Amino acid sequence: MGSSTPFLEIFAQEPQAATGVPFARFMELAMYHPTAGYYTSARRRVGRDRGADFYTATSFNPVFGELVVAAAAGLLAPDEPGRYEFVEVGAEPGGGVLKDIAHPFAGYRTVTLGQPLEASGRCVVFSNELFDAQPFHRVVFRRGAWQELGVARQEGRLREVELPAFSPELAAAADRLPRTPPEDYRIDLPLRAVPLLERIVAPSWTGLFLAFDYGRTWAQLAGDYPTGTGRTYSHQRMGGDLLAKPGEQDLTCHICWDWLVDVLQQRGFGEAVVESQEAFFTRRAAGALASLLAAEASRFSRRKQALQQLLHPGNMGQKFQALHALRD
Repeated sequence: MGSSTPFLEIFAQEPQAATGVPFARFMELAMYHPTAGYYTSARRRVGRDRGADFYTATSFNPVFGELVVAAAAGLLAPDEPGRYEFVEVGAEPGGGVLKDIAHPFAGYRTVTLGQPLEASGRCVVFSNELFDAQPFHRVVFRRGAWQELGVARQEGRLREVELPAFSPELAAAADRLPRTPPEDYRIDLPLRAVPLLERIVAPSWTGLFLAFDYGRTWAQLAGDYPTGTGRTYSHQRMGGDLLAKPGEQDLTCHICWDWLVDVLQQRGFGEAVVESQEAFFTRRAAGALASLLAAEASRFSRRKQALQQLLHPGNMGQKFQALHALRD
């Protein structure tokens, strides 16, 4: 990676660029810098062909959207969905889970990242792969202590370095780290997902919160993933070099469902449930599933293929989870 790349010139302006900035700050620049960020640039990110970097459940619309509508309406029952506005947070420009899909809600709108939510009254607040796109911190256990990992520009290249002390954001959460992990155990900490959810549920709206994403419990992240969960996506391929092509590839890690459940409980929601995408739709949208299968019984159609992608455990059925909770 040569020193003339635009991102490196931007990164060089960071006060500690030569010695190391927290990985979360590097990722913030790589993903959201106004001119060099992956998510702020005019590029095709989501799709099922090699011209895009990854696909999401919305890539299997209209089936995914139809199942979301059915499940949300069922979770709101016995209340009428027509009394609720459906608000989607973090949809891709020009996209959306309910785009061109008939629904029973009072209205539908999308809120892009960075826009205020401005929700009030009765709402269904929905997101799909929103929280995994937030900058995360990285730590490694070495020489009997946790070390925060950062990124430095040295000899014209980006390199992973150990930072001399925890950044303030990580220091505030350091008591969550396990005390005696194996040497070189790494954890990718999705700390930014927590304040994002707090901003989403802070307004005084009532109704259903529903988020699809991929994550694990804190016990799993702290004990079952010795190399961390951070990874890249580019042209439909997953990679492990998080410092390659900054601003040109997706960076992500597993979110911690426990932390998000805690936020919902603190903000007055009832029981918050996390279940696999397969289980969620099988339990919450059973009628819509039965109708779809009956209508396509005599053929293996595109709609059946979409359903297989969304529900099969080997595809997206177990890899993704749904978090839902109601606030009266």
